[in-house]
Amino acid sequence: MLQADNITIRYGPRQAVSDVSLSVNAGEITAIIGPNGAGKSTVLRALNGGLRPSSGQVLLEGLPIHQYSRRIISRHIAVVAQEGDFRFPVTVLEFVLGGRYASASTGAWGWETDHDIKVAHEVLSETELNELSGRLMNELSGGERQRAILARALATEATVLLLDEPTANLDLAHQAAILALVRRRSDLNNVAAVVVTHDINLAAEFSNHVLLMKNGQAVAFGLPSEVLTPELLRDVFDVRILVDAHPITGVPRITPVHEVRQ
Repeated sequence: MLQADNITIRYGPRQAVSDVSLSVNAGEITAIIGPNGAGKSTVLRALNGGLRPSSGQVLLEGLPIHQYSRRIISRHIAVVAQEGDFRFPVTVLEFVLGGRYASASTGAWGWETDHDIKVAHEVLSETELNELSGRLMNELSGGERQRAILARALATEATVLLLDEPTANLDLAHQAAILALVRRRSDLNNVAAVVVTHDINLAAEFSNHVLLMKNGQAVAFGLPSEVLTPELLRDVFDVRILVDAHPITGVPRITPVHEVRQ
């Protein structure tokens, strides 16, 4: 569905990403993890066609993504960024309806159709925001705004979701709720998702595959049990890591170990 094939990305003379590959399949969640400056968000921008690799390529449905127009890309791929700054008075419903712009059902003059409004209300219900549909975005809590941002992405009915730190600055309950929504959409609607996150345990819990990055390079890509090992995590994060099985789900559970120096 979406594939990065040995992509290298430079910002001027600086090489931000070097020879990274991954594939994103329908109905699966891929997590990208690594320390600050590892190149995680840069890879995400390339997957959306926002950055063109200096070598290698990104393929969408088997074709180079740069061959598509931005509107066509928006029909296939929706981006969930970190919570933004909402200075303009827009209601939650209006904000979510904005996600329907690239949809084929939008009227010729850009006006919302009955189907657009129906889809918007469905995703508001899915994200438990129906009662807040008339509220202004800048009146919501951080967790409510992040759910509204996800709802706007879901309203596009895109087959691929790209999420850049969607749980940053959220409490534990909201973090789990956001990724549970993505997991359900993947399971029920065969949506593919790529999630950049600093929370390794959330990556282990909700993802099918993990891309581990350091210094712009892919250290490992595979199942969480294959990638989230003490050896690889210590090499990447430069800290001793304890990995055991979660007592309920059985997925890898990661605990940093503080080493006391004598």
